[in-house]
Amino acid sequence: MGHYSIRDLERLTGIKAHTIRIWEKRYGLIEPERTITNIRAYCDAELKKLLNISILNKNGFKISKIANLSHEEITQNINKLTEKPTDTESYLENLAISMIDLDEQKFEKILSHAILQFGFEDTIIRIINPFFIRIGLMWQTGSIYPAQEHFVSNLIRQKILVAIDSQMPGDSRFTKTFTLFLPEGELHELSLLFSSYMLRKRGHRVIYLGPSVPLNDLVEIEKIKPSHYLLTAFITAISHKKLTEYLNKLSQYFPEKTIYISGEQVLSYSDKLPKNIKYLSSPQNLVSELDYITTYQIENSSASHYTVH
Repeated sequence: MGHYSIRDLERLTGIKAHTIRIWEKRYGLIEPERTITNIRAYCDAELKKLLNISILNKNGFKISKIANLSHEEITQNINKLTEKPTDTESYLENLAISMIDLDEQKFEKILSHAILQFGFEDTIIRIINPFFIRIGLMWQTGSIYPAQEHFVSNLIRQKILVAIDSQMPGDSRFTKTFTLFLPEGELHELSLLFSSYMLRKRGHRVIYLGPSVPLNDLVEIEKIKPSHYLLTAFITAISHKKLTEYLNKLSQYFPEKTIYISGEQVLSYSDKLPKNIKYLSSPQNLVSELDYITTYQIENSSASHYTVH
C-alpha cells in the first residue's frame, strides 16, 4: 500500500524528518524511492521498519548497532521487547505494527500486558485513546486499509464488552441514569462503549441506544424511559452548519437535561455551545464530571440532613 512522504513518517513515528534523513544518509537504514521531482517516497515496509527502529532506539539500542542488525535480528529483539513494553510510546508503536500485520495474537498480548500494568480503564485512557488518534493520522495519509482499522476496533470492542458485563447495576440514592446514543449516520461507537463502562463502573445506570439513532426516536425513548443525562459523540466529519443545527435541536428538545458531547468535530464549536450542552475533550473530562455529580449530591444530601435535624 501507500507511498508516504518524509513528513508522513514524522507524524506516524514521532521521529523528526531531519533525523530520518541522517539515518538514511549515514546508516542506510531505509531506502526511499524518488519521485520524478526527486521527492522521497516511502512504502509500508519502510514505515514498519522505522517503527521497529524507533522502539529499539528508545530502549537503549544505538543507531549504529541497529544499522548492523539483519531483519531477523531486528525482529528477534523487537519480540523480546514487546513481551514487556514499559512506556506509552512503546505500546503505541507495538500496537501499530501488530495492526499493520493483522497480528491478532501480538495485539492481544500487548493489550493484555497493558491492562495488567495499568488496569483496564487507564489502559483505554493512556494507550487506546492515543492509539486511535494515531490511527486517525494513518487514515489521513492513506497509511492503512479500512479492514486494518476494523480489525483492531473489533478486538478492542470485545474487551470493552467483557468489561461492561462485569459491572453490577447501580442501586443507590446517588445513582443517575444516562442515555447513550450516536447521531443518525454515526457508526463509530468505541468511545460510547467506553463511556458506558466508566458510568457503570461508578454505579450509574445506562440506557445504551448505540449508533445511528434518529433524533425523533431519541425524543420518544426519553418519554418512555426518562434519564437524567444524555451522552453522545461526533466522530465522522460533519459540516459546521449541520452540527450547529443538530446541537440546537438537541438542546431545545431536552432543555432541562445536561447533555455531554465529545469528538474533535465539536472542538472548534465548544465555546459556542447551548447552555445545557457540555463538551468533553477526553475520557478524563467525563471522569471529572462524574466525580462532580457525586460530590454535589453528597453535599446536598448532607445539607438536607443537617436542616432536618
